[in-house]
Amino acid sequence: MARPEQVLLLEPQHELKFRGPFSDVVTTNLKLSNPTDRNVCFKVKTTAPRRYCVRPNSGILDAGTSINVSVMLQPFDYDPNEKSKHKFMVQSVLAPPDMTDMEGVWKEAKPDELMDSKLRCVFDMPVENEKTHDMESNKMMSSSLLKSDSSTLPPKSMSSTFDDGEVKKIMEECKRLQMEAQRLREENKQIREDDGLRMRKSNVMSSQHTSIGMKKDEGLSVRTMALIVLFFVVGVIVGNLVL
Repeated sequence: MARPEQVLLLEPQHELKFRGPFSDVVTTNLKLSNPTDRNVCFKVKTTAPRRYCVRPNSGILDAGTSINVSVMLQPFDYDPNEKSKHKFMVQSVLAPPDMTDMEGVWKEAKPDELMDSKLRCVFDMPVENEKTHDMESNKMMSSSLLKSDSSTLPPKSMSSTFDDGEVKKIMEECKRLQMEAQRLREENKQIREDDGLRMRKSNVMSSQHTSIGMKKDEGLSVRTMALIVLFFVVGVIVGNLVL
């Protein structure tokens, strides 16, 4: 006896397409719709259960509703000469009005009550020309960005070259400037602490000590800023050399 026609609507109807590369999990969706006025139990089966993960792989589809089933293909080594023989089957059965156990419904269902639809799997690997085009586009974009960055550099920076000895001298100078800046910051901190002690000792002389401390701070700040600016310029030169 022929089985009844499938009451569920499948989208897609005949094949599940998976688009590579297949070095990672590839997911495609299967939409199941129930246009009837009855609840329908469904199951999604495959001929290669170890190669796919299906969520959900079974359930009850209420009347007039739909559901998206995610079919996840596990990573594998793709061979374009190997034709996929994997297939999926969506099996369904009308749920009885007084249903309490879905597994019991499947066990008690008669063969002439079961409905099924079959879909084949198709593996679609992107064309090599598309990959090459994408790589060339990326190279062109990178090249244009490099050119635009180079055009913003001063002529001297573009034409200057340094040998290893000069680079070493510059690095040593940067290190010396760092140490000098650190020393000035420590001196500045110590002067502020000394000014604070003097202010606590004598309230009468506080205004004089404050003015002296401010002059020293200004002098140190000017020296510190000059070293920082020099350090920044040297850092820019070194950065351009590395790039």
